[in-house]
Amino acid sequence: MKEPLRIGVAGLGTVGASVIRILNTQASLIEEKTGRPVVVTAVSARDRSKDRGIDLSGYQWFDNAADMAASSDVDCIVELIGGADGMAYETIEKAIANGKHVVTANKALLAKHGLKLAAAAEKKDTALAFEASVAGGIPVIKILREGMSANRIKRIYGILNGTCNYILSRMENERMTFQDCLKDAQKLGYAEADPTFDVEGFDTAHKLALLSSLAFGTEVDADSIYVEGISSISPLDITMAGELGYRIKLLGVAEYGKNGLEQRVHPTMVPKTSAIAQVMGVTNAVTIDADAVKELTLIGPGAGGDATASAVVADLTDVAADAVPLPFGVSAASLIKATSAGMQLHQGGYYIRLMVHDRPGVAAGVATRMAEEEISLESILQKRPDSEQPSADRTGRSGTPVPLVLITYAAEESRIRSALARISADGLTAEEPQLIRIERE
Repeated sequence: MKEPLRIGVAGLGTVGASVIRILNTQASLIEEKTGRPVVVTAVSARDRSKDRGIDLSGYQWFDNAADMAASSDVDCIVELIGGADGMAYETIEKAIANGKHVVTANKALLAKHGLKLAAAAEKKDTALAFEASVAGGIPVIKILREGMSANRIKRIYGILNGTCNYILSRMENERMTFQDCLKDAQKLGYAEADPTFDVEGFDTAHKLALLSSLAFGTEVDADSIYVEGISSISPLDITMAGELGYRIKLLGVAEYGKNGLEQRVHPTMVPKTSAIAQVMGVTNAVTIDADAVKELTLIGPGAGGDATASAVVADLTDVAADAVPLPFGVSAASLIKATSAGMQLHQGGYYIRLMVHDRPGVAAGVATRMAEEEISLESILQKRPDSEQPSADRTGRSGTPVPLVLITYAAEESRIRSALARISADGLTAEEPQLIRIERE
């Protein structure tokens, strides 16, 4: 029998505790599949006294995770500290320098330092595995890196943040505002006290950067991703989307086009008939468009202790079985620096909600400005509740703006922005427009 693979777990939060629990309860199954025992020998966290629901007395304790990464009693470091820099980065860097394998769930760190760390791991012939960094328990990393190696991928997109999907689902199902849904999500533990990282799209952007690199063989480039969050989505937008046959999701989308690599994170209208529109609550989903398999959609738990730990342990079984692939599927040196396609060049359909002054000629004025930018309108809708009667102010404008909703055919974003700027300059609108891109099947 081979010598055990000795694991050091850095970070003992929900996921870290679940990793230790799974390794203990599934020890015989893991050994049967890998041909060697996988055992935890050391742990590190900030607070020794905290009750984590597991017995840690049999493990060597390190107050400093980087010291554990240099220990001769550890073969593989599981980094679950979090954060793009600091102790998490120091621990991984030291582990690789000491010839140890690394398994991490840290998408922020990989989005920033992934290329450098992958190159270092290749030189040391050690693993840098990160299945748990994207979409929790969904094995999308392995599928992109290994399962779809014979496919040329055209586009990859998905729901990559459970917090946002939960909020949008509640807003639709219960006609709640964004703020009310967010408060509930925080009470239930789905959202952090400071939810900015999730609801403004940055978490999704980090995950998308990793998926893009795996899908297209490009360097990880999170800084080139266009990012919008969901905090501006109103109940009216949710309602209008439903009436028009769409559902709003926060998507991360990456695709190669004639202008280069387009990477974007933003609220998106998807047809209610699409597979991804059926994904509600905290669940994640990833759709891959490729030449051989056509369209593949993966759906599953995107967060949570056991789901994320399952992905961590899957990486550990690969390490134990000596089945260690290159971190990004190809050597770090062969990853290309992609030309970034700016968002202004994006081509697609748009939902545009304008809050306009309720007076004759406004809709015609809006349509004229759209036509001047060669934007074709699929539909234009103006609604005012039956109980609401306009009350004119001194300028002849109604006191209460009313929504005017436009759905466009495919258009370039720069032209959309130009038309909206002209409409605003004409004094037709009372507030900033709402613009949501449409992702058709």
